[in-house]
Amino acid sequence: MGEKLNEEKLNTSPYELDGKPPLKEAIPLGIQHVLAMFVGNVTVPIIVAGAIGLTVEDRAFLIQCAMLIAGVATLLQVYRIGPVGARLPIVMGTSFGFVPIAISVGNTYGLSAVFGAALIGGLFEMVLGSFLKPLRKLFPPVVTGTVLLTIGLYLIPTGMNYVAGGVGKPDFGSFSNLFLAGLVFVTILIFNQYTKGMFKVASILIGMVVGYIVAIPMGKVNFDAVVNAPWFSIPMPLEYGITFVWPAIFAMCLMYVVTAIETVGDISGITVGGAKREATDEELRGGIMADGLGSVLAALFNAFPNTSFSQNVGIVSLTGIMSRFVVLIGAVFLILAGLFPKLGAIIAVMPTSVLGGAAIIMFAMIMTSGIAMVSRDLSQRNLLILACSLGIGLGVGNVPGVLGAFSETTKLILGGSGGMVIAAFLAVILNVVLPKGTADSKPICVSEETKIEA
Repeated sequence: MGEKLNEEKLNTSPYELDGKPPLKEAIPLGIQHVLAMFVGNVTVPIIVAGAIGLTVEDRAFLIQCAMLIAGVATLLQVYRIGPVGARLPIVMGTSFGFVPIAISVGNTYGLSAVFGAALIGGLFEMVLGSFLKPLRKLFPPVVTGTVLLTIGLYLIPTGMNYVAGGVGKPDFGSFSNLFLAGLVFVTILIFNQYTKGMFKVASILIGMVVGYIVAIPMGKVNFDAVVNAPWFSIPMPLEYGITFVWPAIFAMCLMYVVTAIETVGDISGITVGGAKREATDEELRGGIMADGLGSVLAALFNAFPNTSFSQNVGIVSLTGIMSRFVVLIGAVFLILAGLFPKLGAIIAVMPTSVLGGAAIIMFAMIMTSGIAMVSRDLSQRNLLILACSLGIGLGVGNVPGVLGAFSETTKLILGGSGGMVIAAFLAVILNVVLPKGTADSKPICVSEETKIEA
């Protein structure tokens, strides 16, 4: 009887999937999601624009488009349109995984070819998503857990670069940056573990706000970008045109396969971390299709391919807040930031080290979610899949020169995202080809206490 009451209480909670917390709670919780992904979302157009020689004005325009499309794509995920959308609290944003390919294609064929390849690739991912049900057997917990674990391990160095102030910054690794990151880190821990209610679930937002405020008198915040940003601007579609080049399309489509696998891992991370259950076929299919459609819209509106943002999966795992309404608030804020550039600029000038203090916790939560999924069945076979996938994937990611004999396109695909591509494909392939013997299917290292609890 007690369990039934607890379940009924959970289902009526404003923090569960269809719950609607009051606006005084939903707004800061939604902004918390935006703050977590904002730097990652705008960094991609900054990197690509700089690498292919675009002007400062082009860079600002691409950032504006990235914010607008991230908000629209998030709405697609949160509130399903037909079969498109996972109907889960998933935050979308510009994918880091496409950066090497976008730079290579942009320098060779121009930005119009990048958007053309991204458009075709997005349609290709939608087709993949529509056929997910017969492919679901390729993604058991050992595969999705391995992908999640790899994502977390891949992102940890990025988080540490944020902590130090951002790669290439003159004060990289300075005591001031480490102090700000440490302040945010400790503030999040204190509010998450020693407070209740709104203070607990908004611990990440509180930590970053505290860091932001402290950074101002330290001279770490330059508000010139806020002053110079226009009040209102509507991004026009196809500003750079669109062309279709087959080598670029092929490379993009291969990367979209990896993005689909990553999205499966993120969706599984949200359902496991927030709802304590496996993702359904409908959620996975709709999530991948929304990934694809979001990238199609991105290509039309001058933004780079979109995907689910793993750091926001970490927020759901840490806070337990599954409300789609909260993410809706975040999506609206992103759209407003895309239409009112001054609003986005206020967040854009936030010191990178402030984000780093929160990113370390969020990225580590993704990693531990992967560990939790894999540990459900620690059979000898599954341990071998995990070991081979991580060993080779992370090995290539840390020593990219091992791919020196391959073509540049192959190196971009296999070596991209810190070896995550190889780790994901290996996990899928090994799960298919390795035999599932009776002896190997039994978990190893299971204590008597665990057996009793089971």
